[in-house]
Amino acid sequence: MSILQTIVDHIDKDAPVKEVRKGLFWTAVVSAHCGLASTMMKETCSEESEQNSIPPSYAGKSALELARLVFSDAISDASLGVAAINSLIDIDESRCIEINAEEFLSDHGRNKNVSVIGHFPFTETLRKVAKNLWVIEKWQRPGDFAEDDAEKFLPRSDIIAISSTTLINHTLPSLLNLCPARSIKMLLGPTTPMTDALFDCGIDVVCGSKITDEQAALKYISKGANFRQLKKTGAVKLLTMMTETITRHVREERK
Repeated sequence: MSILQTIVDHIDKDAPVKEVRKGLFWTAVVSAHCGLASTMMKETCSEESEQNSIPPSYAGKSALELARLVFSDAISDASLGVAAINSLIDIDESRCIEINAEEFLSDHGRNKNVSVIGHFPFTETLRKVAKNLWVIEKWQRPGDFAEDDAEKFLPRSDIIAISSTTLINHTLPSLLNLCPARSIKMLLGPTTPMTDALFDCGIDVVCGSKITDEQAALKYISKGANFRQLKKTGAVKLLTMMTETITRHVREERK
């Protein structure tokens, strides 16, 4: 069974879609909750016409119906599908630890080989503590490696942090196949579904987000806010969920 199918099958509820909001950086679907997914504008602009950049009205439709768009090869549809999935997830905050991805990677990646799929803002901080840091990115910046280099670096890595946009472009399964069994595998970014179904798929650490102020989030998404700007409004908070084994390890370290 595919990772996406596992996530969809794990959803145990449905709700009508109240609103869909597509901004420059983020796509939001409001049903039971407000769910986010990356708009992935670069891919959308290069692969699809401008006519597809603004979604039609989905009001009154089923969120689970939209969630199945995650299987689409069209990036904008798959993005909408992930946002719909996230709008149906009841996040169990009792399972979450107050630690963000940067902190976890800095603590556990010290003097280790670390691969990061996607260029995140904490890259330079992590570079100072890791034994080796390999940032693999489609849209490369100085010091980043090309996508094909994943085959070289992931099998050598102790910790592998993968952008959750790989759920949208359907590259996550192939990346996980390159990860050694001994490695800690993280899925991170606001797109990440905060579901323990990902643990059944080989992910050890899930770093995502939860909208705390729906109206403010929709307002700033429409204005084209990036996630850093969105977070400053207080409309969203970061959450991390781990397998029981890693959770016990982290809690013991914090005693």
